[in-house]
Amino acid sequence: MAKTIAMGEQDFASLIEKNCFYVDKTDFIRDWWDNKDSVTLITRPRRFGKTLNMSMLNYFFSNKYKDKGGLFEGLKIFNEDRFRELQGSYPVIFLTFAGVKANNFIDSVKMIKEHLIRVFFKYDFLCNYDGFNLPEKNALNSIREDMDDVKATMSLNLLSALLEKYYGKKVLIFLDEYDTPLQEAYIGGYWDEMSAFIRALFNNTFKTNPSLERAVMTGITRVSKESIFSDLNNLTMVTTTSDRYATAFGFTEEEVFNAMDAQGIPAEEKKNVKFWYDGFTFGKVTDIYNPWSVTKYLDEGEYDTHWANTSSNGLVGKLIREGNPDIKIRFEELLDGGSIETGIDEQIVFSQLDEEEDAIWSLLLASGYLKVDHIIREDVNDDPVYVLTLTNFEVKKMFSKMVAGWFSKGKYLSKFVTAMLKGDEEGMNVYMNEIALNTFSYFDAGGRPSKKKEPERFYHGFVLGLMVDRAKDYTIRSNRESGFGRYDVIMEPKDINNTAVIMEFKVQNERNGEKTLDDTADNALLQIEEKHYDTELLQRGIKAENILKFGFAFKGEECLIKKGDC
Repeated sequence: MAKTIAMGEQDFASLIEKNCFYVDKTDFIRDWWDNKDSVTLITRPRRFGKTLNMSMLNYFFSNKYKDKGGLFEGLKIFNEDRFRELQGSYPVIFLTFAGVKANNFIDSVKMIKEHLIRVFFKYDFLCNYDGFNLPEKNALNSIREDMDDVKATMSLNLLSALLEKYYGKKVLIFLDEYDTPLQEAYIGGYWDEMSAFIRALFNNTFKTNPSLERAVMTGITRVSKESIFSDLNNLTMVTTTSDRYATAFGFTEEEVFNAMDAQGIPAEEKKNVKFWYDGFTFGKVTDIYNPWSVTKYLDEGEYDTHWANTSSNGLVGKLIREGNPDIKIRFEELLDGGSIETGIDEQIVFSQLDEEEDAIWSLLLASGYLKVDHIIREDVNDDPVYVLTLTNFEVKKMFSKMVAGWFSKGKYLSKFVTAMLKGDEEGMNVYMNEIALNTFSYFDAGGRPSKKKEPERFYHGFVLGLMVDRAKDYTIRSNRESGFGRYDVIMEPKDINNTAVIMEFKVQNERNGEKTLDDTADNALLQIEEKHYDTELLQRGIKAENILKFGFAFKGEECLIKKGDC
């Protein structure tokens, strides 16, 4: 029977009480409780049910909801009597850092303090408890907006002690989206201050806290132990490559297809849903579906980049756009349906994202944009090499939109390609100089403002733009070698009767006798002829007169294009 889809509802009780669509994930409660880990960190991509599962934990364990056992009737967790007795039996501290987004350290910490104060508000009855001594009462009353940073980092430790004394039982702590302030700090440039604050908060909350029974944290990334968790030796990490809790977040294929049947979706649509939204792998479990997009599809019946559209992909775009040429080259392979081989370090070190290529692929994997196709390990003692691909069609569409957005100002890229396919040399020069003027620095930004511009960054960004703009009709092949400032691009039509294009990019080099850009463009055209770049096109059956050849000469952001003879 079809149920109402409550999009964006992350409160477990509200979903159950309104009899809305819900996929039973209560087995996660049993798994987590029986594992008996002191502090558990679980990382999953955004919109994968982390907040809903944390809300579920809160309603199950919190003694504030001991009369809410009915929420779990008919769900898997109540199949065992021991869990019926466990429901509503613990004091629980539940908070989220999801909304802690600021461009400076002062405002970010202020937001965290406000979240901490709201947690205390939920236990305002403690102020009237006569069982606390004077120091405890004074400490409780000191938790205010104007408290200093040290007191803020001690606040959850204090609340845990007060709750244990009041209830005679240690507390459970559930912290959702723990890494949001840290990602914002990296983007905003105040990483050192924020990581020091969070380290102190976590140490006081999760390690030196004798009133803590157990805790769960969720987030997107596993921030390096050295940055945040250096003092926590009681932490169990559960990442996307871990087998533990593999089906607790996201939908399995069986769950998706059962939901489609219940909602009356025709069976023939299952292959389309799989094509768009399947592809996530957690541990050894494959065929995990993006729950947000599946739910959105069940609600609207439309295929779209639902998950990708729910949040800014600014950090991901920045890392790829400003990354070194090798990153763009490998990203070309991914967009073209291929794979890349790389090492992975699941401990994200944000300070390395500008320098270490593996750190970027690790972040993309943790964020759900890439999946592990398989692992290569020739010897048991070798470090694993991960073969990564784009997760699914939705992710490919998202990245295509992102790349198109890099060139969206004035729509010059599409105008340039149109002029090029017509052999319009004058139009090409006008549009390419507009593209270079508007995007050259865009690709060459980041941590290199004082260094010499690197044309390769622009070149490979431009190639990505061509791939996206003409993906339907052309296969784009670019030279993977970047020596001596020369790069070739071939646009091979899927229909051999259409126009093919060969482009040679060259940076002016006066030491080679190139006194003007005109000289450089001529040398680029000569390169095309000497290297016989048209051989494969001719062998495929494309006529010589349908192959256009262009030499591109660059000097800084200035560009000159010359057309060669067919």
